Amino acid sequence: MIYSSFKKSLLLLSLAATLALSGCNGSDTAQETIPAPAPSPVIYSYEVDVVNLTEGQPMSPMAVILHNDGMLWEIGEAASAGLEKLAESGDNLAILADSIVLSGKSGTGVVLPGASDKIMVSISNTLPMKFSLATMLVNTNDGFTGVNAMDISALMVGDSMTVTTHTYDAGTESNSELMATIPGPAAGGEGFNSERDDIDKITVHAGIVSKDDGLMQSVLTPANRFDNPTLMVTITRIK
Repeated sequence: MIYSSFKKSLLLLSLAATLALSGCNGSDTAQETIPAPAPSPVIYSYEVDVVNLTEGQPMSPMAVILHNDGMLWEIGEAASAGLEKLAESGDNLAILADSIVLSGKSGTGVVLPGASDKIMVSISNTLPMKFSLATMLVNTNDGFTGVNAMDISALMVGDSMTVTTHTYDAGTESNSELMATIPGPAAGGEGFNSERDDIDKITVHAGIVSKDDGLMQSVLTPANRFDNPTLMVTITRIK
């Protein structure tokens, strides 16, 4: 009986020791969880080539944007404050800051007749669905041209799309062709004015009249006239 009790005690001690060792071994072999590395950002990059097709209309610095919703303008509707500023003065800052913009870039400067500009624009982790561009014909009161919400979602790396553009009247400033109201080199007058003294809706531009065709107050000449199309725009996905 005593031997049996002693044997049972040894068995219990042995079991306790085994469990203790097992706990120590588990502690020794426990490994710290290492978080997975963050995924690299996906970059979508586009090269935009713009050619001024006019003979006598410099273009203000281009506003180039990538977006998924909205439009920069709509025929028959009032121009936004940002579009008004661009169409009257060539200032593209408000367009580039518009709420629809996912990524935006300004052109390098004024694009003279027959000249071109190249703009690079990129976005991370969001495939852009639409591409827009806007610029002012600076020897006008409020004439502008551009690309409005063109679908680029199907462009693969290396693919290009080319379009030509028409010219629109922002409808925010009367087409007086006065020296005091045209900011371009033909006049050097005022740019943006918050007062809207025209029909306040966007239309296709009727063109330049000039003094030669009877608008005696006009500072413009037939050299400032333009025919459609006014720009050739090529967008190429490069990444």
